[in-house]
Amino acid sequence: MLIGIVAGEASGDYLGAALIKALVKREPNLEMEGIGGPRMLEAGCRGLYPMDLLSVMGLVEVLGNYRKIIGMRRALIKHFTDSPPDIFIGVDAPDFNLELERRLRDMGIKTVHFVSPQVWAWREYRLKKIARSVDLMLTLFPFEETYYKERGLQAICVGHPLANQIPLRPDPAAARARLGLSKDRTIIALMPGSRPMEINRLATPFLLAAQQCRKYRSDIHFVSNLIDDSSIATMHATIRKLALNDLPITFFKGRSHDVLEAADVVLLASGTIALETMLFKKPMVVAYKLNWITYWLLKALVRVQYVSLPNLLAGARLVPECLQSDCTPDRLAAEILRWLDDNEALTALELKFTELHKGLLMDAADTASRHILSLGRA
Repeated sequence: MLIGIVAGEASGDYLGAALIKALVKREPNLEMEGIGGPRMLEAGCRGLYPMDLLSVMGLVEVLGNYRKIIGMRRALIKHFTDSPPDIFIGVDAPDFNLELERRLRDMGIKTVHFVSPQVWAWREYRLKKIARSVDLMLTLFPFEETYYKERGLQAICVGHPLANQIPLRPDPAAARARLGLSKDRTIIALMPGSRPMEINRLATPFLLAAQQCRKYRSDIHFVSNLIDDSSIATMHATIRKLALNDLPITFFKGRSHDVLEAADVVLLASGTIALETMLFKKPMVVAYKLNWITYWLLKALVRVQYVSLPNLLAGARLVPECLQSDCTPDRLAAEILRWLDDNEALTALELKFTELHKGLLMDAADTASRHILSLGRA
């Protein structure tokens, strides 16, 4: 059986890799090809094109790469026309994958979309396109399955793979030992995202916030996990530009879970990393900055009160969200220090995060693989 698969960013690469491993475990002779990151390639996916271009985010930013993105999608359609897979799986990246899925489904190829677009939050009109494009929607959260079924679409909640991979009770001391970090220092993790545009926009406010925190807590050591050497180089260049060469910070690559588990507080770019931080039961400060035109367009369309998954899952403001004009060094530092100074709030947050974690505990990759292969045999 041949399966086509496309993921568009680091979080999709992580989910795609877990899914590929589960599929191969059930069907060892499966062939997988498409677009993925290093984890998917290592898991056995044959890469047809690099994933970097699909990691562009934001309406204005996408427009600047529109011709390249459309060219890649046309090339994929031709490839899958010449060598049709038995099933195609789009992992997140709905703006790219839904149109690809529609074209492939029209050719008679069965299609699965893994990770629901946030149609319950904004752009609900995409439900019509999903109905035309997708044979089966696999959702990560229970409320999403309900949402689709109430509207007559086939959907199954498989839970989130990370809920099974991350322990209910993290071990910060063990994580620090693995990373070679002091067990006695206060560790603040700076996680500015995986996309170049995120790092370019967030590196300066994150690093200046770190400098401010050091003025109040001299025992703080900062850590950061980044996706590649280029991202680490960007952070080092920003440190030099801001004259922060004495800032105590250690950079890692490919160690995001160890870094989150080791941290006392996490300052992060909004995205899947917020869910991972929640599963590690860590207090966090969520931040994000977009091109202003993109921001105002999205603000007019979004129908939910929160942007981060912990707050969305809880239906309440569990963690601060510092977006756009609120994403300043002063505000970020204040929110970090507030967590460090409020033990009662930390205890309550840990209990709530544990409750949310338990609600997501399903064997997501295995469940998803079972439904995918059943669809392929139908």
